[in-house]
Amino acid sequence: MNFVRRLYDWVLGWSESRWGEVALFAVAFVESSFFPIPPDVLLIALCLGRPARAFRYALICTAGSVLGALGGYAIGYYLWQTAGGELTGLAQWVFNRGIFSPEDFEKVRVMFEQWDFWIIFTAGFTPIPYKLFTIAAGLFDIGLGGFVAGSVVSRGLRFFLISGLIWKFGAPVKAFIDKYFNLLAVVFTVLLIGSFVLVKYLI
Repeated sequence: MNFVRRLYDWVLGWSESRWGEVALFAVAFVESSFFPIPPDVLLIALCLGRPARAFRYALICTAGSVLGALGGYAIGYYLWQTAGGELTGLAQWVFNRGIFSPEDFEKVRVMFEQWDFWIIFTAGFTPIPYKLFTIAAGLFDIGLGGFVAGSVVSRGLRFFLISGLIWKFGAPVKAFIDKYFNLLAVVFTVLLIGSFVLVKYLI
């Protein structure tokens, strides 16, 4: 926990640097595949420091996160390969050790194929670790169209909403974001997906 806290403080420290925008892009990029600290931390600090640039920061953060998501996709895709129908790489290691079976793999792959946009949207907008799903998307070789669309919409909505709140209300809204934003994001996502599922079954 001490290490994570030091990492958090290090990320936050970039908000006072002239390289803040570069750092924001970099943090958003690496967080999409392996970095533990979300870019929201630096995004909020930068927006508080220069509210007039709030939407510029949101755009930078979104671009970095989506490009990083493609990097996570590539990690999953290239670590999980088949050659001539034979399992190789990570797939062979996982199946040989009984971590899960090829049948389980197929079930999850089908779920990703059916709900690719919504799975990525949920992971990108809510507190669920986004990096796990970007790598899993590549691992299950889901369509890049749905993956990119889900990433752009969810990450953009999240970062522009945070930046917009700070631009509109300033520092007082920071405590609200820290305390309630993730909870509201989960509720919003559940209601949104639930409504589409309901319409689908009613039709």
